[in-house]
Amino acid sequence: MAPKQRLPAKSSVRDQSAKLIDTNSVIDPAMDKYYQLTSVVLTFLALATRFYFIWYPDEVVFDEVHFGKFASYYLERTYFFDLHPPFAKLLIAFVGYLVGFNGKFKFDNIGDSYITNSVPYIPLRALSATLGALTVPLIFNTMKECGYSIPTCTFAALLVLFDNAHVAETRLILLDATLIVSVAASVYCYVKFVKQRNQPFSRNWYKWLFLTGFSLSCVISTKYVGVFTFACIGVAVIWDLWELLDIKKGLTIRIFARHVVHRAIGLIVFPFMIYLGWFYIHFAILTKSGPGDAFMSSDFQETLGDSPLAREAKEVQYHDIITIKHRDTECLLHSHTFHYPLRYDDGRISSQGQQVTCVKDFEDENNYWQILPALPYPDGQLQGQTVKQGDTIRLKHVATDGYLLTHDVASPLYPTNEEFTVINIEEGETTRFNDTLFRLDPFDKRKSDVLKTKASVVKFFHVPTIVTMWTHDDQLLPEWGFNQQEVNGNKKVGDADNYWTIDTIIGLSDKRAEYVPKEVKQLPFMTKWYELQMTMFEQNNKLSSSHPFASLPESWPLSLSGVSFWTKAETREQIYFIGNLFGWWLEVGLLMTYLGILLADQVTRRREIYVLNNKSRARLYKSIGFFFCGWATHYFPFFLMNRQRFLHHYLPAHLLAAMFSAALLEFLFTDNRTEEFRDPKDTTKAGSIYWIPYISVLVLLTAALVSMFIYLAPLTYGNVSLSVPEVLQRQFFDIKLHFAK
Repeated sequence: MAPKQRLPAKSSVRDQSAKLIDTNSVIDPAMDKYYQLTSVVLTFLALATRFYFIWYPDEVVFDEVHFGKFASYYLERTYFFDLHPPFAKLLIAFVGYLVGFNGKFKFDNIGDSYITNSVPYIPLRALSATLGALTVPLIFNTMKECGYSIPTCTFAALLVLFDNAHVAETRLILLDATLIVSVAASVYCYVKFVKQRNQPFSRNWYKWLFLTGFSLSCVISTKYVGVFTFACIGVAVIWDLWELLDIKKGLTIRIFARHVVHRAIGLIVFPFMIYLGWFYIHFAILTKSGPGDAFMSSDFQETLGDSPLAREAKEVQYHDIITIKHRDTECLLHSHTFHYPLRYDDGRISSQGQQVTCVKDFEDENNYWQILPALPYPDGQLQGQTVKQGDTIRLKHVATDGYLLTHDVASPLYPTNEEFTVINIEEGETTRFNDTLFRLDPFDKRKSDVLKTKASVVKFFHVPTIVTMWTHDDQLLPEWGFNQQEVNGNKKVGDADNYWTIDTIIGLSDKRAEYVPKEVKQLPFMTKWYELQMTMFEQNNKLSSSHPFASLPESWPLSLSGVSFWTKAETREQIYFIGNLFGWWLEVGLLMTYLGILLADQVTRRREIYVLNNKSRARLYKSIGFFFCGWATHYFPFFLMNRQRFLHHYLPAHLLAAMFSAALLEFLFTDNRTEEFRDPKDTTKAGSIYWIPYISVLVLLTAALVSMFIYLAPLTYGNVSLSVPEVLQRQFFDIKLHFAK
């Protein structure tokens, strides 16, 4: 038992610090210039792959409709709601501000022209491309700091540099480039911090501790899946502290406690403060009422000044003629004189009723609906009275003079959902009166408020059959439905995409048409932040509805399916998000190999057979094990989620798997044997790499990696027209490409 010690002076604290086994190879200082040169070359290659044809297509692509729109709202200072924290969106908006973008263009639809609308989209994409390119040298230098050879560091970087999924995701106006570079920076800074283990509480020790914390804050401030990066670093920190706790390290409890506290400050408190700072900036910029108002409480909304959107928010009264817009697809509820066909393509029989569809925003009397009270017609009693959220109402189609209803007849595209139609006045007033009743189910159930155009978000909840009105744009009606969006009764009433807004009141001319500025109030920052956090988590948990491009985590490591980002039928061009199949399959193979090596090592040592020397085992379990743990913490938690999951969620795990794979390959081609298993005539130095076979294998693997990247490049960049046979050749597994026939 060591005697009790007083807290030593600052200099002696360092003397008592733990000297953990240094698992890093010693890098020859003479080789450093070659490392630097290789890193520069890789950076230029990464820039080339990310900036190649970055101007094409000159149209809105995939989720640019969301994140470009959010940048526009920032520039107009208009409040919006999103599930993700603000950091990456603020970066996009900042670049837009620097290049003079005014935010008038709202990125409404995939395929909208940037050129026609004079949008400086190339600088906005260049932000992602630059961050995506910087990820590559971060990977290279992380491997260097872990003591790996130049070929190993290079191959780790190449697995991301020539990955089609990373390239596709990091050259568009999206958040993932910021997320991934922040993950890479977190790992790099933590490795640099660990290398200061022999100089705790020194200037460099604090520098890399707080840089790690700053990088972690960037991850969690971009997307909440950044918590997995905290888990990755957290596991490593706990392991490190566990070793420091060993009495053989010579630390007193007070010094050990100091290690714990300083890590907690640097890796938890400091990142959290920066995380709060981005929200402070978020609230400071978004001072005007906007499309996000309806997600927030009335107290929160009172902190926002009026905006053009708020000026257009008018109280809806009974007997108003209105248009109704779906919140997600931004299409208007529509009907016309045409009817559903007797039979659909699959043989099902319809009601042959009047079609109810959704159309893009344009002036058409077929989009007009009169909102009526749930009283037998005629009533006259509620003329001019305000409609409230939670009221039960009826909708009369103005152009065809009939009532909207849904009933227990299968919809055209979703046999499990109910068909919407319009019936004549006589039926609506008598035999089918109850079928025309809809309750306005408010998004914000914490308050009962008047129904307003633009601002109120509600579900149209069908009273008799307990379904909600819903539309979707993933599949359109055939020619008999004029390729418009289907409207049906969704039995999954809790889905987050069941919400609608009242868009306009037609012919409004009374006092409601006058604009009266509202008084702006104040709320404490933490009150606003807490409310927004709870709302974000609540809405995130509601993302459980099916999505045509959603996929399950078990399919991700092998990249068995992808996501269609953009298509152009005239030229048969498309952007399809998919990983470099060779690189992804190679990583899976090496992950399985690693588990086999660990099992073999544990079994043989049980029988007192010591094949691996201590230095090799330290690298196997600590250095390579750290990367494996990073991959696991970024991958397996997705199996516990019920929300929508997509292939891009695997990219941080793929990043860690790339470093892991290169590290394990070097291990496999290194002489790791103990003296007992070495041939006395073998002059190879223990720990030496078998360079000729190793370099040969790396060259072959790199050639295959680059070949697959080039083969899939037409789907990554979307700038090449593919024939039907060429499309079919690229339809691996569950990959469903456009223009395959």
